[in-house]
Amino acid sequence: MTVESAARLRCQLNTHLVQVGLSEFECALFLQAAADKRCKAVEDAAERMRRQAPEDVVAEYYQQQVEMLEGFNEMDALTDRGFLPGMSKEEGEQVARSETLAIRLSNIANMVLFAAKVYASVRSGSLAIIASTLDSLLDLLSGFILWFTAFSMQTPNPYRYPIGKKRMQPLGILVFASVMATLGLQIILESTRSLLSDGGEFSLTKEQEKWVVDIMFSVTLVKLALALYCRTFTNEIVKAYAQDHIFDVITNIIGLVAALLANYFEGWIDPVGAIILAIYTIRTWSMTVLENVHSLVGQSASPEYLQKLTYLCWNHHKAVRHIDTVRAYTFGSHYFVEVDIVLPAGMPLQEAHDIGEALQEKLERLPEIERAFVHLDYEFTHRPEHALSHEK
Repeated sequence: MTVESAARLRCQLNTHLVQVGLSEFECALFLQAAADKRCKAVEDAAERMRRQAPEDVVAEYYQQQVEMLEGFNEMDALTDRGFLPGMSKEEGEQVARSETLAIRLSNIANMVLFAAKVYASVRSGSLAIIASTLDSLLDLLSGFILWFTAFSMQTPNPYRYPIGKKRMQPLGILVFASVMATLGLQIILESTRSLLSDGGEFSLTKEQEKWVVDIMFSVTLVKLALALYCRTFTNEIVKAYAQDHIFDVITNIIGLVAALLANYFEGWIDPVGAIILAIYTIRTWSMTVLENVHSLVGQSASPEYLQKLTYLCWNHHKAVRHIDTVRAYTFGSHYFVEVDIVLPAGMPLQEAHDIGEALQEKLERLPEIERAFVHLDYEFTHRPEHALSHEK
């Protein structure tokens, strides 16, 4: 962080902290602790002031300031070193191998356990267990989509797909979710028909019950072990697998309990359990559809992320006079970024180009950004350049 930018940031934060009722000594203590994100005093200072302030909004404000400073320190590291701080190459390779192993184990387990649950479904004829098997099919096919997307992105074609293929993942999930929603509705219709036609009569022989309980119990234990293992990683994909395993544990338990209750008490419990699981599956994938729709329609990044990008642009070069526009919006799973910066009117083209290109490369080093566009200008009082803005 430059001396000028650090002083400006410190002054702004000090003004805000005074406005919420802190003394000058407390302001100085907080800013000193927050200046180094690697120091545990950052958390201690935020926690101390959180205890002193009775209002939740003030405590939230302190936390936001700490997170903002951490984001600024991250941008400063990118400016100073040219890369984000992290693990060594050897450590990164070791973690990557462990993550790959976790994903492969999850995929293999999903295939084996899905086959076991199909057998349990055929053996029992339970609609609840069939609905639980459908949820396992979701996990299996979603893993295939992630693999196919990763494979497609590793084989780029700059002539047919000049901006890459990363949007294939949300598109594939949309198609897949539509199919799964249709299957869920079919289970609901079949369960309703079973309730209306025969009152949901259901019975298992002792041998069928033993097979179903053993299979579903074993599947649940394996899924629980995989969930605990995958939760030890920080990779988002592995964490998503952990969440899917937890959901499978829940659906397996509900399906097994519904089948056993229907066998020993009332037969209508089985189709009702199937309807509950089908509704749960449809709801889960409906939320997934909404998330992926947002990623395709170009939803803006959060204000906190835009704040980090603005800070990075402002401290990129001393010749930057003004920041006209900073936009970041989803384009698939990553962001596209548009930045308009103002440089001196008399600056040579070569120097201005080098400043803009360096900023573009710096922005594209951020892991969340797929592509960045930097526009150079010499003033900021003009109308917006894009046609859509003109129409407004």
